[in-house]
Amino acid sequence: MTSFRFTRFATTRAALTLGVAAAALTALPANAQAQDVQEEAETTSAGGNVIVVTARRRAENLQDVPISISAFSAERLENQGALDITDLSQITPNTTLENSRGTNSTLTAFIRGVGQQDPVPGFEAGVGIYLDDVYLNRPQAAVLDIYEVERIEVLRGPQGTLYGRNTIGGAVKYVTKMLPQDFSMKVRATYGTYDQAEGVVTVSAPIGDIVRVGGTVARLSRGGFGDNLNIRSLENYNRDVYAGRGTLEIGGYDAPVLIRISGDYTRDKSDPRNGHRLIPGIRSGIPVLRDVYDTRAGLNSPEQDIEAYGLAMNIAAELTDTLTLRSISAWRKDDSFTPIDFDALPAIDVDVPALYRNEQVSQEFQLLYEGSRLKGLVGFYYLDAKASTAFDVLLFTTVPNLNAFTAGDVRTDTWSVFGDFTYDFTDQLSLSLGGRYTVDKRNSTILRQTKLGRSAEFGGTPIVLATTSNFNGQARFTDFNPRASLSFKPNTDHLFFASYSQGFKGGGFDPRGLSTAAPDLNRDGVRSEDEIFDFLSFEPETVDSYELGWKGSFANNAINLAVTGFYADYTNVQVPGSAGFDSNGDGVNDTFIGVTTNAGKAEFKGLEFEGNAVFAQEFAGSGSFLSVNATLGYIDGEYKRFIDARNIDVADLRRIQNTPKWTASGTFTGAVPAFSGMITGSTTLSYRSKTFQFETPSPFLDQEGYALWDAALIWRDDADLFSFGVNAKNILNKQYITSGYQFLATAPDGTPTRNAAGAFVPTLGTEGVATAFYGNPRQVFATATVKF
Repeated sequence: MTSFRFTRFATTRAALTLGVAAAALTALPANAQAQDVQEEAETTSAGGNVIVVTARRRAENLQDVPISISAFSAERLENQGALDITDLSQITPNTTLENSRGTNSTLTAFIRGVGQQDPVPGFEAGVGIYLDDVYLNRPQAAVLDIYEVERIEVLRGPQGTLYGRNTIGGAVKYVTKMLPQDFSMKVRATYGTYDQAEGVVTVSAPIGDIVRVGGTVARLSRGGFGDNLNIRSLENYNRDVYAGRGTLEIGGYDAPVLIRISGDYTRDKSDPRNGHRLIPGIRSGIPVLRDVYDTRAGLNSPEQDIEAYGLAMNIAAELTDTLTLRSISAWRKDDSFTPIDFDALPAIDVDVPALYRNEQVSQEFQLLYEGSRLKGLVGFYYLDAKASTAFDVLLFTTVPNLNAFTAGDVRTDTWSVFGDFTYDFTDQLSLSLGGRYTVDKRNSTILRQTKLGRSAEFGGTPIVLATTSNFNGQARFTDFNPRASLSFKPNTDHLFFASYSQGFKGGGFDPRGLSTAAPDLNRDGVRSEDEIFDFLSFEPETVDSYELGWKGSFANNAINLAVTGFYADYTNVQVPGSAGFDSNGDGVNDTFIGVTTNAGKAEFKGLEFEGNAVFAQEFAGSGSFLSVNATLGYIDGEYKRFIDARNIDVADLRRIQNTPKWTASGTFTGAVPAFSGMITGSTTLSYRSKTFQFETPSPFLDQEGYALWDAALIWRDDADLFSFGVNAKNILNKQYITSGYQFLATAPDGTPTRNAAGAFVPTLGTEGVATAFYGNPRQVFATATVKF
């Protein structure tokens, strides 16, 4: 089976490469302005009010797009001191982007209550992450660092009729800068608290009239926010990253065709990101540490090492005055070795050496039409991806070196056809109709073994005592998802729109499932293949989303406002989970299993507001201004049905995870000319209300509402060759939980239960697991940039 898959994968890659080459040759004679595919998101009024985006695959003013979208230009990201895409979470309504528990590079993303927290293979992302239009199939290495970025767009609600993968919750589009036509060199250096030291060097040069080559190398490092008090050589929450991008561009600008070949590489050698125990050790009595960034974790094998890289080719050409052909081809690969110490204590209790491997090949074709009244596109998307994981589960037992090994391998083969067209009945009234047909195929292998000693993946030579799962399952899922939008522009300054869209996420198999845990549903004393299949598999989920919105501009674009109300019906909700399991019937949980069910039906309704206003223009000289950016998000999400393992509906006891009811932010910015340049100062206050980490409430991990305060002061010279800035983030040094683990016995409402002695009852291991990870503390850093 493995040999067949590898051959098919390699053959597919070769075929796609030939297809791209053919597309390039076909497109070369076209007469076009192909650079629209990378249309610059530039401001056209003071303070950055008018932003051009390509959310609908054509360059449009943000205020003219009947889609719920937030856009962040490179200058605004610099003013905010944004280090990676998780920083956008504080200034985007109803959006959660955060590091996923034990690493710096794995992403947890939720938009409007829809997302996916578990990073193991087998679970599709609810929010799509795109790097220059290439969909990142897995969350590993998806926390993208911000450098040489043109803009970032956050689209809320189901996406899929316009590009890429069908994503049920929304999309985040990271767009890098096109290479300039003249020689360019840029050096950026940063130094800050916790020994933060970063350097980014970008160089590009023309080769002839239509060819440009360029690249960026980055060194991103920082000392830990805390320490590992058990393994003194390790810091906690440190950063040690090498990264780079290289680009070759042919054509573009005034040439008829743009061919953009790019590659990127990231190596993260940071120390393990270990959690902070919230309860004393149940068996050992080890007390809770005072500093929430410190840990006593004892696992450091394998050493943490994340490596990710990829190649992409984007081609765009106009075949006629109204037709444009685009091709997006990509190959990506990443490997993550990480030690996960769930209990965060020195002794082996719940220690999990882990390995993630991902590889993908994708191909997308788009044919765009832009006439006087009718505009739109048809497209085809193909993805061949393989994702695998291996875990050793090391528990405290009377048998030394006992290991519950889990290996999951998921192969995804999916293709889609999609289209979306807008017809302008008049200059004021437009109708958009779109749809997507998706075919998802899954082939999953789940191997569970009981061993003595570490597995070979982690340098051991184990003895296999028993094989408890050796499952291979295949499934095929298809769905058609429509979209419709009606927009009305009474004049050039106002847009009203109403839309309906449906999102779809395919089913699959839980790669941590255990065959011997499958229930004997017909009570014949035998676990049949069908019973095991049903226990390990889960069905697709869908969202029907409805929106009403208004966007308005006033005072010659000095004031821009956007308000959207939405309602979403979320059905067949996939709820992944893990729990301790007693595999030998001795009354003690000696391993953990994954149990994913289509337990839920949920409804979301809410409101989103975004606004910016520029006032007092030229109040202190040429180019001076004051501005305000504000956002507000409200979401009322609740489960209407949630069937638990007892086959009881506990919807009233469940909550929507990673989705605060209220999100808000306000940024005040001022700019004045000084020292042959411009000084820009800004300050941001953001707020997130109570956040539940999982569907079941946890008094340990759930984070109460909190506010963060950031500020920045940046000077740029008039020639835009030099800049120097100081940023302060989380000025009040707020401590807040972003994620965590919990393996404790609880009542159905999530209240932890205690034994007769008053101690918590562990469901895995002997010490109990209630371990939290925290957001970054106060950071202050200075950045200098020089352009040549």
